[in-house]
Amino acid sequence: MPHKRLRGAYVVLAAGRGPVLPVMHRRIGSPRYAPVSTSFDNAAQVLTPPEPNLPYLRTNRAGELRLDPGGITVDDDGRIGTLEPTSNADVHVDAIGCALLPGLVDCHTHLPFAGWRAQEYEAKVTGVPYEEIARAGGGIASSARALKETADDTVLTQAAELAKEMLVHGTTTFECKSGYGLSRDGELRALSLATRLGAAVPQQTTRTALLAHAIPNSYTADSWMDEVEAMVPEAAEYATALDIFVESIAFGLDHLDRMGELAGANNLSLRAHVEQFSTMRSVPVALKHHARSLDHLSAIHPDDIGPLGNSQTAAVLLPGAEFMGAEATAPARELIDAGAIVVLATDANPGTSPVLSLPLIVGLGVRRYGLSTREALLAVTLNAAYVLELSSEVGTIEPGKRADLVLLDCPSEHVAYRLGHNPVAATFIAGEPAYVRPDAQWRITQR
Repeated sequence: MPHKRLRGAYVVLAAGRGPVLPVMHRRIGSPRYAPVSTSFDNAAQVLTPPEPNLPYLRTNRAGELRLDPGGITVDDDGRIGTLEPTSNADVHVDAIGCALLPGLVDCHTHLPFAGWRAQEYEAKVTGVPYEEIARAGGGIASSARALKETADDTVLTQAAELAKEMLVHGTTTFECKSGYGLSRDGELRALSLATRLGAAVPQQTTRTALLAHAIPNSYTADSWMDEVEAMVPEAAEYATALDIFVESIAFGLDHLDRMGELAGANNLSLRAHVEQFSTMRSVPVALKHHARSLDHLSAIHPDDIGPLGNSQTAAVLLPGAEFMGAEATAPARELIDAGAIVVLATDANPGTSPVLSLPLIVGLGVRRYGLSTREALLAVTLNAAYVLELSSEVGTIEPGKRADLVLLDCPSEHVAYRLGHNPVAATFIAGEPAYVRPDAQWRITQR
C-alpha cells in the first residue's frame, strides 16, 4: 500500500478504506520528522479577522470578518507565517474552489462518557419531559451509573472514536467535562480520564470540572456543595474551569454564588449551565463572579440580556440540545444586538445532544437563530477559543498562531445551506494533515 510523507505524518493513500487519518501526529514543540513548510494556494475564501490579536469579537461586528480569495503559508514550526501563498513551500495544498477556515473549536462537550441513552430520547419525543426522566433516575444519573460500571479503557476507546468523528467534521480543539462521576472519586476519575484522552487524540483539549451537575443520592444540594468545596483543590490539578448546572432539578442561585467564590479562590474560570428549562435569574449572579461563559440561555430573562451583552462573559448557545429536546429557542438576535460574545457548541453528550458535528451545529444555529454565515463561523472559531482561554493560540488565521485549519469542499455559505452534508475535505493540526477525505487527497502534493 503506497504511503506519502506529509509534514511528519504518513497518510494512507488508498481509496475506499474509510477516513484517511495520520498514523502519527505532533504538537508544537515536540520532536518531529522532516520539518517542512506548506502553502495553501488558490482558496476561493480565506476567513480572517478584521484586526490582529483579538481575544474575541462581539458578534455584532461579525460583518467585519473577511472571506477573501487567496492563500497562506505555514512555516516549518507549524505556525502561520504569512497570509500569502508561496511557490517555495515544501508542500502545496491546492484549495481551488474551497474555503479555508480556522480549525473549529467546540467549547462545550461532555466527553468522555460511557454508553448512550437512546431509550430516553424515544421517551422524550413521545412526550415525557426531561425533568420527569431525570427524577425517575434517567438523565445525568443514568450516565453516571454507566460511567461507574465501565472500565477506563472502554471509556477511552469510545471517547477516542468520538474525537475522530469530530476531527472528520473539522474540530481541532474541544473541551472535556466531568459531571458524570457524582462522587468525589468519580469526578476525579472523570477528570483523569479526560486528561488521558487529551494525550491520546490529535486535537488540543481542555478540561472543565463540572462538579455540580446533579445532586447525588444521599446528598442535598447544600451538602454536595460542601463535598465540592473539599474536592476543588484536587480537581484544579486537572481543570482550568469550574462548572455548575443551575436549574429547578439541580442547583440554585446560592450554589452558583458559592461556585463562583470557589472558582475565584482557586484561580479557575467559572462556567455555568443556566436558564435551559427555567428562568432562574442566574445571569446577575454569574456576572458578579466574571463568569467566562453562560451556556444554554434558552429561558434567559429579557432584563438579563443587556447586562450579559455588555459583559465579557460569552453566551454559549446549544442548538443541538434545543432541537433534540424541543426546547425553547435562545434569543440569539437579541443577545447579538445587545453586544454579546455569542458562541455555538455541540453540547456533545449521551442524552440531550448526541451531536459531534460543528458544521451541523452551524446549520442549526443559522436556521434557529437567523445567524449570518460570518456570525455562525465566528461562533465556532475565535469566540469559542475565547471561552477556553485559547484565543491567543487558535481560532483565527493570522501570523504566529498555530496552523489549525479546515479546508471545505465548498464556499462557506454552503455549510449551513447544505444541512447534514459534511463539507470538510481536510483538517490540519499545526499545519499537518490530521484528516484528508479520500476524494481530496489529490489536493496535497510535495515538492
